[in-house]
Amino acid sequence: MYQLYWAKDSGALAPHILLEEIGAKYEPHFFDLEKGDHNTAEFLAINPRGQIPAMALADGTIITESAAISLHLADNHPDAGLLPPVASSERGRVYRWLFYASANIYEAVLRLYYTDGFTTDAGQLDQVQDSARAHMDNAWELLENELGEGPYLLGSNYSVVDPYLLMLTNWHENPDVLFERNPKLKRLCETVRARSAVERIWSQHFD
Repeated sequence: MYQLYWAKDSGALAPHILLEEIGAKYEPHFFDLEKGDHNTAEFLAINPRGQIPAMALADGTIITESAAISLHLADNHPDAGLLPPVASSERGRVYRWLFYASANIYEAVLRLYYTDGFTTDAGQLDQVQDSARAHMDNAWELLENELGEGPYLLGSNYSVVDPYLLMLTNWHENPDVLFERNPKLKRLCETVRARSAVERIWSQHFD
């Protein structure tokens, strides 16, 4: 059984969706970020960086990082069909855009909302945030251009990338503007949001 360490408004959303999607047995452990639960000795023993999410495997191995957890779940539950065949060009496409989203969009989100961790000059906070916004908008535009007939990144095939993208859109300052600029992304997110696995856990993450 998996142990999922999660919090609202965190990177745990995508792994939580996938656990439901594959029908895996797991035990959720909620941490309240507003109360600083992620900085307690209990959680720091799980992830010394104090970052949510984390997931413990049956043998006690801890995995962190949303993208890594997502790939591990898909690899270990191939019947769920969340990854194309090994060594296929489509598999490479999933890797490309999952890591792209993690390295560019997720990183820009962190710069926007946790700005003081990206500069030692308090006078530069506004400039760092402006740069993050521009970087994020450009990154979403490039991904929009990659999306085809959909509804998912891989057309009719749902994969680990899709819930990850849905998760990231929730952190945009103005999702309505984001979706107006990127209609194919909007279609993807609406389709993912309508899946029963997403519906089952959505209210746990959002009031």
